[in-house]
Amino acid sequence: MSKEVKEYKIHVIDLSTCIGCETCQEVCSFINNDRAFIRVYRVHGGIPVPLNCRHCEKAACMDVCPTLAIYRDETGAVLINPIRCIGCKLCIMACPFGIPEMDPVDKVVVKCDLCYLRRSNGLNPACASMCPSAAILYGTPEEVYKSAQTRAAERIARAKILGELEIGLKSWLL
Repeated sequence: MSKEVKEYKIHVIDLSTCIGCETCQEVCSFINNDRAFIRVYRVHGGIPVPLNCRHCEKAACMDVCPTLAIYRDETGAVLINPIRCIGCKLCIMACPFGIPEMDPVDKVVVKCDLCYLRRSNGLNPACASMCPSAAILYGTPEEVYKSAQTRAAERIARAKILGELEIGLKSWLL
């Protein structure tokens, strides 16, 4: 049962900006009664990688759910209706990111809902709102892409300035 998307939004994590402070994980845990739906993993010598539900456009978890408990809301977020979930775990197996998990008490599958209640009240997901380095972007695709392009241009400009000042670099590949 899919709803018409009225105000499509996306959630993007800029790994080049993430400082690995785990604020996103902690605020998610706080809002969700000690269950964090975004987790910061350390890979390749400590590089922080926050991982949460990608709310995929072609969500494998939705495709395999036999009860249609997994659905997309009006902003494009992939949600789970716990009343319809039978705990079959097909979505857990189908997710390429290993995100959905079984609630050991309620015996239903749970995952990030992009702070549904906050979004219902016009607020952004808590992880995006609280990130001190603004590494988590949330908004319309146009807003997020524009921000990402600006950040990329700023990184190139900083690299150019540092290259010229620190090592005398005068040659650039375009």
